Amino acid sequence: MIHRKLSIVAAIGLIAVAVLGASPAHAEPETTAEPPVVELVLDVSGSMKAADIDGETRMTVAKRAFNEVVDALPETTQLGIRVLGATYGGENKKQGCRDTQQIVKVGPVNRVAAKNAIATLRPTGFTPIGLALREAAKDLNGAGAARRIVLITDGEDTCTPPDPCDVARELAAQGTDLVVDTLGLAPDEKTRKQLVCISQATGGTYAAAQSEEELTERIKQLVDRAALPPPVTPAVVEGAKDCATAPLLAAGVYTDRELIGEHRFYRVSVNDGDELRASVSIALDRPLNRDYGVLIKAATVDGRELVRGLDAGSGRADVISAGLRWSGDEEPALAEISDICLIVSNSFASATAAGAPGMPVELSIGLVAASQAPDAPGLGRGLLLLFVLMIAGLVAGVLAGWLTRWWVAKWKEN
Repeated sequence: MIHRKLSIVAAIGLIAVAVLGASPAHAEPETTAEPPVVELVLDVSGSMKAADIDGETRMTVAKRAFNEVVDALPETTQLGIRVLGATYGGENKKQGCRDTQQIVKVGPVNRVAAKNAIATLRPTGFTPIGLALREAAKDLNGAGAARRIVLITDGEDTCTPPDPCDVARELAAQGTDLVVDTLGLAPDEKTRKQLVCISQATGGTYAAAQSEEELTERIKQLVDRAALPPPVTPAVVEGAKDCATAPLLAAGVYTDRELIGEHRFYRVSVNDGDELRASVSIALDRPLNRDYGVLIKAATVDGRELVRGLDAGSGRADVISAGLRWSGDEEPALAEISDICLIVSNSFASATAAGAPGMPVELSIGLVAASQAPDAPGLGRGLLLLFVLMIAGLVAGVLAGWLTRWWVAKWKEN
């Protein structure tokens, strides 16, 4: 899911601290020892007949790469294989765009069965990527906490609708831990853009392969990655339209979705002596107009702004972040305030993709002991320091004058 991508972005001080008073929503980190669960989705459409990889067809190279990957899989891997465009070679597009089958059910890896299934494949029909992704998600339903789809294709979808990017966003919006990695086999620019869109929408990765060696290496990397659980599993939360109805959150990591131009409200209880540290990250999963940004603000429940966040670079072009910190000690009159409202908003604009599902948001909240700034010198101490400096300057001036007169006198004598 998309929050995996967001979890890579550094939160500004995530330290889980118990919050007293009302019972807020908690986001507890989850660790999983479950085996990797992955489904390989292979394009077997007619374009895979092209003999442009070391003089061999793309299908021949893909089969050998698949066999090497199957041999290298850990025994604990839960593996499934789905194909698209593998059975219908006719001209009826409606029928061809329903052509996707699961040829190996998700379960403990069976190398013989997997290789035999792959050996029978022949490049045949259309390229219904969107439908294949939707069906692959169903194949993995209930198969484990963290699931991964690895899509290997040499071309873009030829069966829209459903659009593969829209399908990927739908899967991410369902709140399940499902990531789609994409691998383009000798892709052109249109194919690359579509595969990048699919992977970004679900927090996956995109890679390209121009040779058998690259293809084998990339697939192994993606399958191995399925065994790595995210460091933090965000809790799903739904922000409100105003602070009065906003959900009360404890320290932790949360995931939500925000429409373009929308404001989402959350509440946090900040005790006297605590410092609130919060950050927000939004994944850019669709084309956006230029000059965009994300804003996080802290305010009182009645709407008085306390502090607004600063941009926080993550080193990624597909994620934009901002963060803030606030303590009641900064304003003694507000030290007794318990509930602080966090407002997350964006300045995105899009001509084609402004609607639901909203942009994927990750909100990180930390509560730590407020750091005390060192006391500045009082006015009396400042005047004393000024007086000492004046006396030191006067003495230095007298000594410099006396030494100068003595040196001039000595010079005249000589």
